[in-house]
Amino acid sequence: MTGGEVAGILVAVFWAILVSFLAVALARLAQTLRATTKLVADVTEQAVPLLAEASATVRSAQTQLDRVDAIASDVQEVTSNASALSTTVASTFGGPLVKVAAFGYGVRRALGRSRDGEGAPGASARRTVIVGRTVPSMRRRKQKG
Repeated sequence: MTGGEVAGILVAVFWAILVSFLAVALARLAQTLRATTKLVADVTEQAVPLLAEASATVRSAQTQLDRVDAIASDVQEVTSNASALSTTVASTFGGPLVKVAAFGYGVRRALGRSRDGEGAPGASARRTVIVGRTVPSMRRRKQKG
């Protein structure tokens, strides 16, 4: 065998090894691609129902938010109506009620003075509380004076 024949055989063996290596690599790559395709199909199969459920949940949440918004606007309307009503009542009845109360107070004082005589408060009937005990008004005047 000559040098050229040995070189040809070496080249053929090299190509055979290279082709075998590439065939094994391609077989592994094909196997990996099949597994990846199956995985993507499984994920898609599970993701579609999850997305449908998520969409239904979002729709339900939107419905609830619409209800809460309606309730909040109703509460705001009731609050403004109550405020307007209290303002109306205060302006309508406030002044006259104060006048009636002042008149009643004046009448009570006038009746109280007429019973006691000469506008002087009755000394024996009046009592004052000092540090948890009741003291007749005569003693109170002595303590003050």
